[in-house]
Amino acid sequence: MPRTSVSGRTSPKRKPKRPSEPSELQLAECVWEDAEEIGDVGWNDRDELFKQAEEPCPIMHTVGYLIYEGDDHISMVSTIGTDECSTIEKIPRSFIKTLIYLERPE
Repeated sequence: MPRTSVSGRTSPKRKPKRPSEPSELQLAECVWEDAEEIGDVGWNDRDELFKQAEEPCPIMHTVGYLIYEGDDHISMVSTIGTDECSTIEKIPRSFIKTLIYLERPE
């Protein structure tokens, strides 16, 4: 169940402390508009790319552990252990549509 839902820069400025246990990290869902590059290396069909230029950018959903929340971006990981973690997804605040803080079931 969501605890808080915020959009873009209106998010509270929360900088999580580095937890000793992964279970101490905030779980979140981030809905964001991705930047996109279209085309192959070399020459591309101009008419096709002009058509694709009008298409909206993709909307992405990321769910995971919020490990950093700053003024310009957030950072999330999908998998974390006590000594290792997955790759970091850094999402610029200007891309964020909604950031939902999730509660753990009791």
